[in-house]
Amino acid sequence: RLAGVLGECKALTHLDLSCNYIGAEGATRLAGGLGECKALTYLDLTLNDIGAEGAGRLAGVLGSCTALTHLNLWGNAIGAEGMGRLAEVLGECKALAH
Repeated sequence: RLAGVLGECKALTHLDLSCNYIGAEGATRLAGGLGECKALTYLDLTLNDIGAEGAGRLAGVLGSCTALTHLNLWGNAIGAEGMGRLAEVLGECKALAH
């Protein structure tokens, strides 16, 4: 349900979904709304088992989250493929420090 309304939360700055095991499908749904969260500064997706596929879906929108200062993807089995896709866009997140 969250993914369906996330795009309407334009002033959202902090989102902690750690330890929810949303998987690649959940990450895909989440990515659908994250692109609209321009004020988002903190995103914690620790231990969600998103894998390379989920990381790729997130990579597609994280570049538009330019206010993002903190991103935690620990424990998601992203692998080299997923990390490569994220690396391509995280350079656009100039405020990212963690």
